[in-house]
Amino acid sequence: MSQNAFFAAFFFPAAAAVIIFFMKYVSEVLQARVRLGQDEAYRALATQAAASQAETVAALATTTAALAEIQGRLVTVEKILREVE
Repeated sequence: MSQNAFFAAFFFPAAAAVIIFFMKYVSEVLQARVRLGQDEAYRALATQAAASQAETVAALATTTAALAEIQGRLVTVEKILREVE
């Protein structure tokens, strides 16, 4: 009977320690997978933001060129109107 008590006194705490170690290991692995997924999502978001900024720069350049053309035409129209007066 004392052997069974000794076995139980040794086995159950050792089994508990192994189970706790295993649970912590699994938890860290799952957290690493989640972090990896979040990092990939942030990378995709950053890539999308960079593409959007490039499109915005191109649109702004086009708008600036159109505005310069309109200002040039306005100057010409103002000259013509001054000559007509």
